[in-house]
Amino acid sequence: MIELKLKPREDRRLRAGHLWVYSNEIEAAEGFRQAEPGSLCRVLDDRGRPLGLGYLNPHTLIAVRLLTGSAQASIDADWFSRRLEAALALRARGHATPHYRLVFGEADGLPGLVVDRYDDLFAVQISTAGMERLKPALLAALQRVFSPRGIYFANDLPMRATEGLSLQDETVGEVPEQVELDESGVRFRVPLAGGQKTGWFYDQRQNRDRWARYAAGGRVLDVFSYAGGWALRSLAAGAESATCIDRSEPALAAAADSAGLNGMSLEALQGEALDVMKRLRTDGRSFDVVVVDPPALVKRKKDFQHGLEHYAALNRAAIQLLAPDAILISCSCSHHVAEADLQRVLLREARTANRRMQILETGAQGPDHPVHPAIPETRYLKGIVSRLHTG
Repeated sequence: MIELKLKPREDRRLRAGHLWVYSNEIEAAEGFRQAEPGSLCRVLDDRGRPLGLGYLNPHTLIAVRLLTGSAQASIDADWFSRRLEAALALRARGHATPHYRLVFGEADGLPGLVVDRYDDLFAVQISTAGMERLKPALLAALQRVFSPRGIYFANDLPMRATEGLSLQDETVGEVPEQVELDESGVRFRVPLAGGQKTGWFYDQRQNRDRWARYAAGGRVLDVFSYAGGWALRSLAAGAESATCIDRSEPALAAAADSAGLNGMSLEALQGEALDVMKRLRTDGRSFDVVVVDPPALVKRKKDFQHGLEHYAALNRAAIQLLAPDAILISCSCSHHVAEADLQRVLLREARTANRRMQILETGAQGPDHPVHPAIPETRYLKGIVSRLHTG
């Protein structure tokens, strides 16, 4: 097994709990550049003392992702089983039904791995060569701990291409085209293959639990609705009506299907968010609650300013559709956009529209997406609930 020796004092982050080693932090590594991506390695400090065991990739900026602080550990099905059982223990505390994110990468001690659970069906994303090489042990552990009916590997990830991995999706066992889930008593039917990410956005569940009440008696617009999470939760909370905007026809079909499951109905508008909102304004439409929950618009730090202006344009269009006294729920899942950045954008757009803005609540990702205290990137979702009114 390859041993990687760090430069003097470069072990400080690992000793503080960080799990990544960057290529420029390595001082001595015989055979590192020739190593097969995903190979296991031991990490040593500059004095040769072991810091832990991880997997490496000589072709990426993050050279090593640490798996354990025990340099002599065996990374096998038993090891994976213990990590999965620890992850399950956390989720079992706060979820009445088995529908949640089971594994959230580094935050659950499993870098390069995301697992979403839909009862006895599991959607898995493996984003690194190291975790891909460990897939047989992972599969054995999933079978041992859960005995799943089926496992779907969603492999269409840009990061997999960077890691030299196949982008072809895979299945193990019985995997239907759609899965059903229960979110606080509301039923959803969502696509796996061809859906977004791993089928559902569990990270917003806690926020929907808290904020759906603002929709009671009102007209709701769900922008970037995907399968209608905010729209259906709003209708369940007593909204008068709900309108979904998404550019994906299959996503809107899933929203309508889920509405039918719950004896509800909604309006589905296909197209680019800004175009559809402009059309709604031209038609004289207005809403009592508008939810703006786009995908990550700032994926790289260098795209920060451009992405921030995109957030501004979306929220500007949303504000123009608000009734005189209405609620705006604005979210960002871009790690590089801080809550303060989003708040500054909202305040600027509110003032431009001659609206008084009051922040009522803020939110983040749910506890099934725990934050690793030494990895800021695991704290990514933020949401702001504002009242905007005239006069």
